[in-house]
Amino acid sequence: MPRSGIKYIGRHIMLKGVYLEKLLRGEKKATIRKGIYKPRYSEVIIHAGGRPVAKARITRIYYKKLRELSEYEARLEGYNSIDELMSELRRVYGDLSGEEYFTIIELEIVQRLDNLPIEDPYCGLSPADIARISLRYLTSDLTELDKKILLDLTRTNSIRKTAVNIFSDLNKRRLVRRAVKNALRLLIEKNIITTHRGRRGEESSGE
Repeated sequence: MPRSGIKYIGRHIMLKGVYLEKLLRGEKKATIRKGIYKPRYSEVIIHAGGRPVAKARITRIYYKKLRELSEYEARLEGYNSIDELMSELRRVYGDLSGEEYFTIIELEIVQRLDNLPIEDPYCGLSPADIARISLRYLTSDLTELDKKILLDLTRTNSIRKTAVNIFSDLNKRRLVRRAVKNALRLLIEKNIITTHRGRRGEESSGE
């Protein structure tokens, strides 16, 4: 495996919208990318069709040359045969050499983001995930202070720690919560995330 040209995967993985239904039905359990990729985090947010659709855990990541890909990888991607997978890879990437490396990222969906419980304080999301999604989709709708709060929250994963970092005062947690709830309201209003009414879930305080 080549050691140069490594690309890193952050908190977000982007998929084409055509793959969305396969992903949500559980038929697509991996994404295969040309080149060498390494994840920075074990959990990621998957986006498709211009919106966040699921939170997933990376369960395995490995590397193969194009010629080494097998029926196993085809099934992971939701195809019936290796020929179907090869056809799709060539459609996406054009002419390919059998010696080119691909990264196979196996995923396990831990939370769908297409129908969240509105009764929960944060619709079943963690405050940090609300911050991550908001900073990706709402940059023109947020105040500079809210952006600063949300960015810090993505790093601390804690309302308490962010209150101390931003305001030097633990008692200012309400300002952090207000920024999170305002961002969540905007995400719902803009139909970036969708909600439903149902059984009240566990609270995600992020504290």
